[in-house]
Amino acid sequence: MSAVPCSNRAPTVVDGQRIRFPRGTAILDSVVWAVSIVVATRLAPGEGACGGGGLVAGAVMGLAVGLHTVIDALFASNRPRSATIDEVPRLLSIDLSIAAIITVVSLVLADRLISVEAAVVASALALLTHLAARWCFARAVEPPHRSEARRTRRTIILGAGYGAAQAIRSMLEDGSGFQPVAVLDNDPATHHRSIRDVRVLGPWSALGRVARDTGADLLLLTTAPADPESIDRVARQADALGLEVRVMPSPAEVMAKAPPRRPGASAIRGTRLFRPLEIADLLGRRVIGTDVEAIAAYLTGERVLVTGAGGSIGSQLCHEIARYEPERLVMVDRDESALHHVQLSLDGEPIMDSPDLVLGDLRTPGFIDALFEETRPTIVFHAAALNSLPLTERFPDEAFLTNVVATRDLLLAASAYDVRRFVNISTDKAADPQGALGCSKRVAERLTSTFGLRLDEDHRFVSVRLGNVLESHGSVLQTFASQLERGLPMTIADPRMRSFFMSADHACRLILQAGALARSGEVAVLDMGEPHNLEEVARRFANLLGHPNARVVYTRIGSGEKVTERLFGASEVDERPRHPLIAQTAVPPVPMSTLGAIDELQENARADLHSAAVRRWMESAAADGTTMRPVRPPRSMPSAA
Repeated sequence: MSAVPCSNRAPTVVDGQRIRFPRGTAILDSVVWAVSIVVATRLAPGEGACGGGGLVAGAVMGLAVGLHTVIDALFASNRPRSATIDEVPRLLSIDLSIAAIITVVSLVLADRLISVEAAVVASALALLTHLAARWCFARAVEPPHRSEARRTRRTIILGAGYGAAQAIRSMLEDGSGFQPVAVLDNDPATHHRSIRDVRVLGPWSALGRVARDTGADLLLLTTAPADPESIDRVARQADALGLEVRVMPSPAEVMAKAPPRRPGASAIRGTRLFRPLEIADLLGRRVIGTDVEAIAAYLTGERVLVTGAGGSIGSQLCHEIARYEPERLVMVDRDESALHHVQLSLDGEPIMDSPDLVLGDLRTPGFIDALFEETRPTIVFHAAALNSLPLTERFPDEAFLTNVVATRDLLLAASAYDVRRFVNISTDKAADPQGALGCSKRVAERLTSTFGLRLDEDHRFVSVRLGNVLESHGSVLQTFASQLERGLPMTIADPRMRSFFMSADHACRLILQAGALARSGEVAVLDMGEPHNLEEVARRFANLLGHPNARVVYTRIGSGEKVTERLFGASEVDERPRHPLIAQTAVPPVPMSTLGAIDELQENARADLHSAAVRRWMESAAADGTTMRPVRPPRSMPSAA
């Protein structure tokens, strides 16, 4: 760092950061030495060194400048950020080395070049001038890092990698509200180093000691550990120490933000610099790799229709699809509030009169035909469904009308209107189904396979099967949150219960990838990782919400529930020919004549008659064998049939 702010030096990498030093630092520091020697020879008592004239004084100054240039070059590696406390040891080393050499030369030459007193005075002047110049530069050039109008959060940062450097830089911006006080990392090579003047004080296990020594009140996680159990342990320790835990979003999370769909519209962004810890962090976030070019090849410039666009999967699908710039993105839902929310999140403006927003019920007679006639989609993502296991068990006719009949009607319309790709969103309940929900979704998979196999290879009708989505409406996590808020124990059917979980953004990225890979007659099964013990998830979630002593009460395994969820049926094979996280397994079709049985059962279900018959038919149709014989011809057939 120079005595004054001028510069022409190339950026230097320090702890992964490119730091640009003010120009001419070595030259200006050398000038300070030259001036200090001139002043010292005038002030030192009994000085006779200058009696030899300007030639001797010039020789002394030349010696000082030369020494500074050489020693500065020797200390060039691991140069700390300028005008900071980390630069003081380096500055002391250089100036004291020069002072020692000049003093030794003075003693050897018996004061013929410069007296010992003048050498000491010159060294002191140079060091004080260097320190004073840096102090002035730091105050004059660098503005105060934090606003005094708000309380700053003293923050310990976990992880000493690139994310930590980015986080510290963000914290040092004026008004950020955060003050980095320490960094912890399990890599011993990083210990005792600094990242933008913030010391790495040890491994993660030193959190308790460092929190007490620094008076920190916030813990920032900037790197994901190898296993989610480590995050859980850190979160529990932070809670015991009174530290709030936040997470720096990964680049993938930042890039997952969908761009605006309309020219000039602004994408909505969060107001928090660092997000709170989420249950997905405690369950483990995996890197999801997708073939962007393959996805863009079938989405860009197309007319895309998304049913159930206001739901957790449907809304996130809309965000992901919008990134690929389709010609039109039509969003359909029967919930006006949900439609308003997804449209606002995409456009940033409440444009409820947009023709791309369609409010309607897929079960309304004639609605689907009118929808396809008006929008003429080329790609369809069918995310509308009933997914509540207890309610579909109580009302199997409703599951039939929504999950079977509406899917059948969409497939008929998609075939008639030359839809090139139809993606049906299914669930792990369809694998060896039990109960109305699983059977209705399995029938939807078989219907999708039936229609797809009757079309040519340019038309792909596929299903995508996934497990529980963390952010879904009515999920088990929402149940736990409601119970905790009311001071009630969390209810779990059985301590052995195990389920799959995945975040909505990860699931939707894989859904789009599956749409590019799967072929008609297949169901693409997403890799959800290992199933999680539901009681363990409940306890982690309770601790995350500040209820470490929450109770868990066991109820009973209800009708249609499984102790351990499965993604594959007994007859299905886990084969992944095109993507490591997507399996492709064949789905046996149903006879097209089955559509006639659906028509008759549809009339009975709408009249609230024969729910038991509807349930029996779905159980039969869900099986991979024969299905109930229709009693009348189907109302219509696809044009390709």
